[in-house]
Order: sequence, then C-alpha cells, then structure tokens
Amino acid sequence: MKIALGNDHAAVEMKKFVKEYLTGLGHEVQDVGTNEEVSCNYAVYGEKVANIVAAKEADFGVLICGTGVGISLAANKVPGIRAAVCSEPVTARLVKEHNNANIIAFGARIVGNETAKAILDAYMNAEFMGGHHSERVESIMAIEKKYKR
Repeated sequence: MKIALGNDHAAVEMKKFVKEYLTGLGHEVQDVGTNEEVSCNYAVYGEKVANIVAAKEADFGVLICGTGVGISLAANKVPGIRAAVCSEPVTARLVKEHNNANIIAFGARIVGNETAKAILDAYMNAEFMGGHHSERVESIMAIEKKYKR
C-alpha cells in the first residue's frame, strides 16, 4: 500500500518509528512531515497528507501530532477526507469498517509506540463494510458538498 505520513514537531520521534514500522511491512511511505522538533504549525502537515489522499496518490494517510486532534481537524477541511483520531485499536478498526475513514490520526503525547502499531494494524486489516454504512458516509459527504464554497 501507499501511505501518506505527516506530523508536527511533537511527533518527530513517533513518526520515525511509524515510518520504519510501515516500511518494514512492505508499504511505500510518503513522508511529508517535519523532521524538526522546533515548534511548527500542525495544520500545514494535515493539509499536505489530506491533499495526497484526496488526489488518490496514497491509499490512506497517517497523521501524528501531540493529541492527533489538531492535525486531523486540518485534514478534515480538505474535500473528500474523513480523518479520525484513534487512541486504541478498536476505534481504528471501526472508523474503517463503519466510516470508511481515509486518514487516521493519533497523538504522540497520548499513545506509545506499541499502541501506535496496534492502531495501524487494526486499521490496515479492516475493510469498509458498506451496506447501511455507505448511506451514512454518503450523508457525511453530502454535508460537505452543501457547504462547499
């Protein structure tokens, strides 16, 4: 799989760990995050990953900041993106199965490396269930279109 990876200054070390883990599994990782621990704007990296995913240049995205929240909020402003913060593997599986999330996010200050691996594994091993979940995802996307300017 092709995976877009982005992070801010709070997640440099975790990003390195995640990148190594994913490439070790045989995935192609496009790293557009910072490698500097100097304070930076997480929104820049959330938007970069979201644009890659929205353009279908990656199968999905992974975003990491301090909590995962700010960077995912930025990503969700890009049309076509459904970014979800996951702090444990059950949520990671469900956001794929039920919401067809195309970006997952987590916080370097919230989860450790082993939990990050479990989150990634749960997400990557899940499949969108379709059915009535498709109608709900379409409803979410309809809201986006309604407010598109």
